[in-house]
Amino acid sequence: MDGPRILIVDDDEIARKNLIRILSKEGYQTDGAGNGNDALHLLSTDTFDLVITDLVMAGMTGLDLLSKIKQLDPEIEVIVVTAYASISTAIEATKKGAYHYLEKPFRPEEVKHLAGQAIEKGRLRRKVRELESRVGEHPKEPAFIGESKEIQEVIRVSRQVAKTDCNVLITGESGTGKELAASLIHYHSPRRNSKFLAVNCGAFTEELLANELFGHEKGAFTGAITQKAGLLEAASGGTLFLDEIGDMPLSMQVKMMRAIEEQEVIRVGGHQPVPIDVRIISATNKDLKKAVGAGIFRQDLYFRLNVISIFIPSLRERKQDIPLLAQFFLSQAGIKTGKKFKRFSDPAMKVLLDYDFPGNVRELENIVERAVAMAYDEEIQIKDLPPDISEMEVFSFDQADSNLKTLQEIKDDYIRWVLNRVGRNRTKAAKLLGIDRASLWRHLRRHEIED
Repeated sequence: MDGPRILIVDDDEIARKNLIRILSKEGYQTDGAGNGNDALHLLSTDTFDLVITDLVMAGMTGLDLLSKIKQLDPEIEVIVVTAYASISTAIEATKKGAYHYLEKPFRPEEVKHLAGQAIEKGRLRRKVRELESRVGEHPKEPAFIGESKEIQEVIRVSRQVAKTDCNVLITGESGTGKELAASLIHYHSPRRNSKFLAVNCGAFTEELLANELFGHEKGAFTGAITQKAGLLEAASGGTLFLDEIGDMPLSMQVKMMRAIEEQEVIRVGGHQPVPIDVRIISATNKDLKKAVGAGIFRQDLYFRLNVISIFIPSLRERKQDIPLLAQFFLSQAGIKTGKKFKRFSDPAMKVLLDYDFPGNVRELENIVERAVAMAYDEEIQIKDLPPDISEMEVFSFDQADSNLKTLQEIKDDYIRWVLNRVGRNRTKAAKLLGIDRASLWRHLRRHEIED
């Protein structure tokens, strides 16, 4: 068994064995300790992802153990369990770095849910540390981040095609990381020691784009007081990235086609061809096949550019990458600002996971930078997120759903939603719902709601 490791600390042997049994069934490797000293001995000789400790124990208390664990290894998450709940103790546990403060009696589903969340948070932080270490060792290598199979495939294909010298067309929405993929290809290619230059084809007029790409001779136009090499010439030996290639005017497409075919350019105002040796990587958020069919993009240029195609999916199509990306951006923003941030609160992360990110990864990075600027605590809260997305954290009806629900079904859905929001804690859920815990329990049982 090679699952995450959890250490259960409780001087009540029955309670300790019960937790071990519950979590072992979930695939976790579990060990137990009957007191704080035994726990510290195990932690000093072995590796654990999570510690769940009772608060009131003979000798060393759970809070004392929490402090010593954080001194030993700040990365280990700790959940404090107690039957003697109080606000002051919960605050103290949180200040000392506890992941969660769990009240007895708790349900098996509740502790399994919290353990999974805590372990995932720790795994994300370790993954970010690995990414930062890799960036530190190879500062020039583009950091394309993602654990989804879609992004892992993008990385695999990018590194594979880098070994060739063929042209590549990268497609995807704005903000997905098309230029990052292009720079990744260049970094792993035989051209890596030469220049990687980029130009946005939609950011210039036709005349200015011609000047940028092909350069000009001295006296070619008013103000041309010296000869200037264009990007195709300047990138010779390396890679030129043509972003938003779908916005290139038709007349410019003709010139680009000739430059690619002949591997030479003629500067504006010049007559002599200048030889070039450049790899072209282009990108677009448009459907170039449709553009070819509509006659606004040349078919021959499309085939020249699209020797190999790479599609980068939108962030909403790979939401499993959001936690890792957000945590990485949080760490990087913290380094830039000199602030220390540990994590996103569970409600704040839920807001991010529920958001569609029309601006994709670029928008997520901007949101995290804003949160860092607004936050006062080490944990990013909902209030630190932009109002236009944090205000979306409400229970809503799906207006597109033609299957109208009964009042009871809506009530059941809302209870499930509240339970998920409070980490399956029935006491908190009952308080938010305005009913007592016994009434909530009866409702769950009567309507067979999975709790």
